[in-house]
Amino acid sequence: MSRSLLTGPFRHGLTFIATLAFMASFFGARLFATLFPTTVVMQAGIHFHHFWYGLALMSAAGWMGIAWRNERLYRLYALLYGLGAGLVGDEIGLFLTFGNYLSELTYLFFIAAMSFVIIATLLLRYRTQLVTEVLKLSRGERVLMVGAYLIGFSVFFVFLSSGVYLIGIPLALVGLSLIIYAYARHREASGDKRVVDSQIET
Repeated sequence: MSRSLLTGPFRHGLTFIATLAFMASFFGARLFATLFPTTVVMQAGIHFHHFWYGLALMSAAGWMGIAWRNERLYRLYALLYGLGAGLVGDEIGLFLTFGNYLSELTYLFFIAAMSFVIIATLLLRYRTQLVTEVLKLSRGERVLMVGAYLIGFSVFFVFLSSGVYLIGIPLALVGLSLIIYAYARHREASGDKRVVDSQIET
């Protein structure tokens, strides 16, 4: 790993190692629990969940990162931290439900964690380009994008039962209103531009 990746403001290589270790650990623990659901570690009547091991690894990596600032060991710290975080993340559902290891909250946590890593990496690595692209959007384009999103998102509610579609209909109407507003503003701006161009020609 080059020295620039280790000493820069954002260490992309170390982040990649930690994220890869996190994913491998998360899915490895989930696969093991699926294949061997009855295998548990019991000692003196105490059930040792693997999140304890994960917490120990994360604590060790954090402590070593503070105590030994050695460039050759940074990759090891990232690996241990990601490994521990994956084992802890695998049992997030167990934490939040006080006993349900198979809770869907675990998968929601994984998706949220991965989304955060991707977005944070993009913002830190390509911040200038992203800001330029977003700021280039006109007000009408932003309104149009919000309206399109609301309509697309509302479809999810419309097809649900138990009266939840009542949430989707207002969202769709708001999104449609925003699209109509954006289109009207675009037509108005185009008309003004044609008038200015015709005045310049004359």
